[in-house]
Amino acid sequence: MMRAHTVRPKGRFQQAVDMVVLDHDSRFRRRIALTGEKGTAFLLDLPEAVALGDGDGLELEDGRVVLVRAADEDLIEVTASDARHLMRLAWHIGNRHLPAAIEANRILIRPDHVIAEMLEGLGGTVRPIRAPFVPEGGAYATSHRHEHADHHHGHGDHHHGGHHDGDGDG
Repeated sequence: MMRAHTVRPKGRFQQAVDMVVLDHDSRFRRRIALTGEKGTAFLLDLPEAVALGDGDGLELEDGRVVLVRAADEDLIEVTASDARHLMRLAWHIGNRHLPAAIEANRILIRPDHVIAEMLEGLGGTVRPIRAPFVPEGGAYATSHRHEHADHHHGHGDHHHGGHHDGDGDG
């Protein structure tokens, strides 16, 4: 089976021959058999688990690249009356160490009825949606957007809200 040993950061490859669409937890991997939307079968085989970003590429042994896309997931959209209120809600979410995608006018988190009730109690508006989940990397995360393109990238913060069995092979 063809192997992918290298992650190419978004924008650091010319074109992709195929695409895999993965949810947030499935984008934190070290080793897994994957099949692209067009049928390209390969084994992701990295030296350590990494957080694959939406738009990253997985370089196959023969030099071809498979694009990684974030899948739509069930999420909760959190909105507020104004920017200050949204910052306050973000603080409460962060204080609970929840993965969150923070945008200008909303915060996306995973469904959790206890957290949703807390946010509503704080005056926030919550509603279920389906969207890609690309949360913030955390205070100790390192960027994988380095100047060189040929590397295996890792992130210091491996707390992505999901259950991981050490090396991401789950």
